[in-house]
Amino acid sequence: MKEFSFEKLKVWQKSKDLSINIYEVTAKFPNEEKFGLVSQLRRCAVSVASNLAEGSGRHSNKDKARFSEIAFGSLLELLNQLIISNDLYFVTDQDYKTLRNQIEEISRMINALRKSQLNQ
Repeated sequence: MKEFSFEKLKVWQKSKDLSINIYEVTAKFPNEEKFGLVSQLRRCAVSVASNLAEGSGRHSNKDKARFSEIAFGSLLELLNQLIISNDLYFVTDQDYKTLRNQIEEISRMINALRKSQLNQ
């Protein structure tokens, strides 16, 4: 089976893992949040990995960097929604800390990727 370039990126792998973790954590949210925070959190998490994947298929480094920038924006949106979810006690403090650590690591990796794309 062919492996695409984005699948080799550590930042994409970690973003994909974050998406899975977000799905697991949001499965415990109240039912009335199914179309609210649950949907938003999941969409943001998937958006990070998806934009990294889409950007890898672009030909110019400027285009690639733009998709990395969009992925970074989705990551910050995810963090915002995670903070709100924690404040509402939908996310345990332990899950919050774990997810926030993942987000911080991925944010550093996306920034480094974007800088390298712009400097090529």
